Amino acid sequence: MKDYEHIIVWTDYFNSALPRSQGRRMRRKVCVRNPAPADLVKAAQMAGFNVVEVNEDARHPKRAYKKSGYVCLSKKAPKSRMLYRIAPKLVRVSQKSAK
Repeated sequence: MKDYEHIIVWTDYFNSALPRSQGRRMRRKVCVRNPAPADLVKAAQMAGFNVVEVNEDARHPKRAYKKSGYVCLSKKAPKSRMLYRIAPKLVRVSQKSAK
């Protein structure tokens, strides 16, 4: 049964190395190359969302041959609005972890 209180946010949504046909949902300008699930968790928490579950071994349906991972969040707004709030935080977190 569908869970309407939580949303799934895949790391592939923010992967600038992927085309939209393989799961990227954001513009390349606000994406990072190969984001880690741990960075996505930090970015979601910085954006003010509650992290319910983290699965680092999951495979996105459009890329079943590659492990990418996802984060399950409590739904506070429409999914697209939540993604746009997480994206700049993810860029900031990935820049800090790269240093």
